[in-house]
Amino acid sequence: MSLRTLCNNLRQLAVTNRQLCITHPGHGTNGFMSKLLLPATTTHCCGSNLGAGKQHDDGSEVRQFHTTAAMERSKFIPFGRTGKQKYTVRPLPMVRYAGRDLDTGRIIHKRLGGGHKQRYRMLDYFREPPADDKVYEERVLDIQYDPNRSARIALVAGGNHKRYIIATVNMKAGDIIKTSGQVSRLSVTANEGDAYRLAALPIGQLVHGIPKYPGDHGRFCRAAGTSGQIVRKIGGMVVIQLPSKRQISVSDQCMVTIGRVSNEDHNKRVIGKAGRNRWLGIRPKSGLWHRKDGRHGRKIKPLPPIQVFMDKKQEGVHINV
Repeated sequence: MSLRTLCNNLRQLAVTNRQLCITHPGHGTNGFMSKLLLPATTTHCCGSNLGAGKQHDDGSEVRQFHTTAAMERSKFIPFGRTGKQKYTVRPLPMVRYAGRDLDTGRIIHKRLGGGHKQRYRMLDYFREPPADDKVYEERVLDIQYDPNRSARIALVAGGNHKRYIIATVNMKAGDIIKTSGQVSRLSVTANEGDAYRLAALPIGQLVHGIPKYPGDHGRFCRAAGTSGQIVRKIGGMVVIQLPSKRQISVSDQCMVTIGRVSNEDHNKRVIGKAGRNRWLGIRPKSGLWHRKDGRHGRKIKPLPPIQVFMDKKQEGVHINV
């Protein structure tokens, strides 16, 4: 009998102690099995003959059985959900759920599982300028591969701080990138990797890391090889065309990054064999024939109207501009 089966069977027994010590006759008192402790909580259940003495008002017996809180203690909380995790450039270990729900454990995505071990790098999507609107300069230390995203990431340092940002196509180690919130009468001539307000950039400029509102972090155009293009400016709002040809309108005070995202040949990669998908944590599809799955049919649909982001309380209001 395996250890997991033995533990599952013992959890179903009627135990009244607060802790259960699992022992095995063949291992003695100093073995591994004798040191496994399962912290327990007592739970009551109706309608069972295993109870001892206690009864409900209707005469049904109360069953006291042993449960463990190990799953609650070991539940993994991803970065950003609690807000208590401090920023670090150290790669952090990750817990992979293989397509299962975090709470219920049921499979919600059948094509995830396995793959090589990965570590998570915290990326800083905020490119806000200093409070006094001075130019903040950072030096690119290294361009690195990140297994959790299609783009390359850049390790930059400025002052006493280091952070990861999304690298641009022509960014290399030793470059100086600037972050400025100044808006002059003439449009600025920025280099790749610099961050400026949309009001300071000319029409036709390629940008990425586009936020929805001023002070928000970059949300659009973060994948490999993507960029948005400034189409026109209308009364304090800037219309940007996304790679999908869809257009959005955001405030001209939003901070964006100049240039295209790195690794522009990501969509041209050749997997080569089924095993490489397993390395990436992608399981094979079902071999059954799927009727009318939509793969062979296409519909040309008109583009949606421009999506305007004006107020946080009215997120995603569709109007014609």
